[in-house]
Amino acid sequence: MGRAGRRRADRARSGGAGLTRPFLFLGTRAEDAAADGEYDAVLLATGLDERDVRRVRLEQQPLEEALGGPVDLDDWSGVVLGGGPFNVSDPPDQKLPVQHRVEAELQDLSTRAVAADHPFLGCCYGIGTLGVLRGGVVDRTYGEPIGAVEVTLTDAGRTDPLTGGLPERFAAYLGHKEAVSRLPDGAVLLASSATCPVQAFRIGRNVYATQFHPELDVEGLCLRIDVYEHHGYFEPGGAEALKALARAASVTEPSRLLARFVERYAR
Repeated sequence: MGRAGRRRADRARSGGAGLTRPFLFLGTRAEDAAADGEYDAVLLATGLDERDVRRVRLEQQPLEEALGGPVDLDDWSGVVLGGGPFNVSDPPDQKLPVQHRVEAELQDLSTRAVAADHPFLGCCYGIGTLGVLRGGVVDRTYGEPIGAVEVTLTDAGRTDPLTGGLPERFAAYLGHKEAVSRLPDGAVLLASSATCPVQAFRIGRNVYATQFHPELDVEGLCLRIDVYEHHGYFEPGGAEALKALARAASVTEPSRLLARFVERYAR
């Protein structure tokens, strides 16, 4: 068990009443090590117990099947969608049936969340899910290699209730093949980087998306480098060099965004 897993187990034994309405965490990673590491990292960043973050692995079963019926947004303090190897910009004929199903489920859920202005935070793959709504475009124009980049808040980002608690400039871990090249109509740009103009945005008051991974620390990134070595994110044989660069970076701020999301919306 890794560091995050040990802390997750400790919290699960800690007792207490928990939230009246838990958060819903949606994952799409088929690889157990990466999927478990992502969930552990979310718990670690938010300080929540497992009972307060219901996890559904969409690549394993449909959402309604996992929850025992249709999603009632009012049952949840908020929804967090993690990352994964799916890309919404993949050609349709290259997508497996499970990807088509997951995309359809997420399009329905995210459309409902936007309409209700229900708290929703999409991370990496989540920005692809939200980025295609309301006329937005997600394509391969602004992909970034695995590593740490400097993210800069916009004027709107500096005053936003969620991102405004972060420094104006901060380092974040990421790695993605696709990105938003045109924001959804009415979306507010919150953060950018030199190589990717849309690093975070907001729709309405309570629906957020980030291109970077707010949950990732260096341990988690190195794990994903190993897991996804042959998924086309970098040239074969380059894993150790990427891990060395990751360890040399100072990434301390992004997890605060997850913590603030929980502080703001927990019920």
